[in-house]
Amino acid sequence: MKLSTLLSISSAVAIASAQQPAYAQCGGVNWSGGSICVSGFYCFKQNEFYSQCIPGTATTTAATTTATSGSPATSTIAPPVASITSFAKAAGNVFNINGKSQYFMGTNSYWIGFFTSNDDVDLVFSHLASTGLKVLRVWGFNDVTTIPSAGNVWFQSFVKGSTPTINTGADGLQRLDYVVESAGKHGVSLIINFVNNWSDYGGMAAYRSYYNLSTTDQSQWYTSAAVQAQYQKYIATVVARYKDNPTVFSWELANEPRCNGCATSVVTNWIKTTSAYIKSLDSKHMVCIGDEGFGIDGGTDTSYPFGPGEGIDWVANLKISTIDFGTAHLYPESWGETDAWGTSWINIHAAAAKTIGKPVILEEYGTATKANILVWQKAVMDSGTAADMYWQYGDTFSWGQTHNDGHSIYYGTAEYKTYVEDHAAAMAAKAV
Repeated sequence: MKLSTLLSISSAVAIASAQQPAYAQCGGVNWSGGSICVSGFYCFKQNEFYSQCIPGTATTTAATTTATSGSPATSTIAPPVASITSFAKAAGNVFNINGKSQYFMGTNSYWIGFFTSNDDVDLVFSHLASTGLKVLRVWGFNDVTTIPSAGNVWFQSFVKGSTPTINTGADGLQRLDYVVESAGKHGVSLIINFVNNWSDYGGMAAYRSYYNLSTTDQSQWYTSAAVQAQYQKYIATVVARYKDNPTVFSWELANEPRCNGCATSVVTNWIKTTSAYIKSLDSKHMVCIGDEGFGIDGGTDTSYPFGPGEGIDWVANLKISTIDFGTAHLYPESWGETDAWGTSWINIHAAAAKTIGKPVILEEYGTATKANILVWQKAVMDSGTAADMYWQYGDTFSWGQTHNDGHSIYYGTAEYKTYVEDHAAAMAAKAV
């Protein structure tokens, strides 16, 4: 999901007013709204990318929100009840997770690896486990072009004049370490990706800026020897940390890779090279692409998402031997389609994956109105899609709620019961 193109309902209201309402965004990279909160709230900086209006004053100590970078908080959450003991793998058109072939529901949390409180991480995983969500997709990247102040999490830096640096410290990949640890203890598997197509959290744009690549010729990122060498160096660093840990469900090449106007061979060759490289480092875990599902035969539907304009050939890419399963995302509003159109998108990808003999996950899906979510979930069930993972999981902490981009569904709400708990149970009960 491209976060920077979305506004939460609270943020949209705030832009039109002098002060930010309770729990609204009030700062961060690329933020153009106000930074003053309504009375009784102050603008709390979670990290350099996101600040939020939370109760209190600027001198309030948010004890459960942060830990010092040298001494992560100790968890006080109740002990988990499950653990991951075997590596996930594709099993025909479904997956075998922790020794059981099954359909499943999961979700996405781009922000969990950037938390500095272990208690907050544990709370999320305890809620996911209690809901029956099997897999969480997380950002395994956090690229910066300037080194942030102490206490702000970052994973890799691209600072002009300096060598790119991978941060393995307490405010770096050690935060991702704790996400993996907590997930495993709670019986939740992880999809971890390595770079963002979008500029949120650095992404390909950070590489392009550092290596002086064109901002219009997207093929350069995929073909630059210098870029790919650093990208693979980062991959190797992350993979080495968890290659023997069965909590990792799959490695993922990128979040929504595109190459607008490129020959599809550019991305296909990059997928072949990168997935083979990952398999050479780690033969135990699955590898997927993380793409949206573009470039697939839609029959009589020749609309934009089915075409090759974004440089993607979905079927050719899924046939690559070092890719274990397919991914598809679903945001009809962003693609100029109606929500009702989404059912055919789900069915076409499920049918193509079945022909190839690999599973497919509807890895992200969301709609501002949420009116068609149940329809899409029924299509997932009926089509034999192996899993679906809604965008995005939301939760509430002592300092307030996680980011609401208009698609968030928050734990403990009526929406959560309708769209998450009930569907997770139905997917888990579906016979293989």
